[in-house]
Amino acid sequence: MTMNSAIRLPGFNAPAASFEAPLEMLAACHGRIEQQCATLRRLVPHLAAHGADARARTAAANVLRYFDTAALQHHADEEENLFPALLEAMAGSDAVCIREMTERLSGEHRLLEAAWRRLRVPLARIAEGQGQALSPEGVEAFAGLYTGHMALEENELLPMAVRLLGEAQIESIGRAMRERRGIGAV
Repeated sequence: MTMNSAIRLPGFNAPAASFEAPLEMLAACHGRIEQQCATLRRLVPHLAAHGADARARTAAANVLRYFDTAALQHHADEEENLFPALLEAMAGSDAVCIREMTERLSGEHRLLEAAWRRLRVPLARIAEGQGQALSPEGVEAFAGLYTGHMALEENELLPMAVRLLGEAQIESIGRAMRERRGIGAV
């Protein structure tokens, strides 16, 4: 299943997003997550055929770098900024629906982080040229969980955010995302 890594949100036609368009940036991040999961899936048979050669070490190091930083920042962007902004924008029974969805997504973040910790150890060994194998089941469980998680965000959460959040809230989310990454105002 291929995710729509650059969902079209009103006012933004370019697939490359920035902190000035934080909802688009969150959607674009899904494309990068999908690419990293595809690399993990390709790495399993590559290791079986070639061991921890230079290509495997480079791929493992790149996946490690991405999921150790950008993916965790993405989770924080959602949990610390987007989810609270959505809850604040809702009232009555709609707030219950949003709360349930954001709680589910936060729970999935914890599952994804736990699955990542299990994959991280053998990947670190591969990146150092010491490991030779990666669990196909572990890779598939991790990638599959991300696929379902991103589908819920792209099909329900982000379109809801586009409808409900005002310009000031979106700017605040973008500002928080920049600060989380140590990037000054533009």
